[in-house]
Amino acid sequence: MDHHAYRPEVFLKLNREHWAIENKLHYVRDVTMGEDACRVRSGAAPQVLAAIRNSAIALARRDGWKNVAAALRHYAIKTAEALKIIGIIEN
Repeated sequence: MDHHAYRPEVFLKLNREHWAIENKLHYVRDVTMGEDACRVRSGAAPQVLAAIRNSAIALARRDGWKNVAAALRHYAIKTAEALKIIGIIEN
């Protein structure tokens, strides 16, 4: 379909949906987890760290957390609960 077939409101909606995804994941990785400040730059390490960050975010959200920063603080104190959600300790 030609881009002229869409009304401006449709483009605005698509743009907002794109940035909602950007804000939901990348903002959390950049700001909450300090990804941009990470000085690891060589080899496979940056990809591995990104995968770990994504996994931590996904696990926190799967466990019902809306605020990932609060989840990280919670699990930093209650490490046994953190181990339970990744399956290392039985419930």
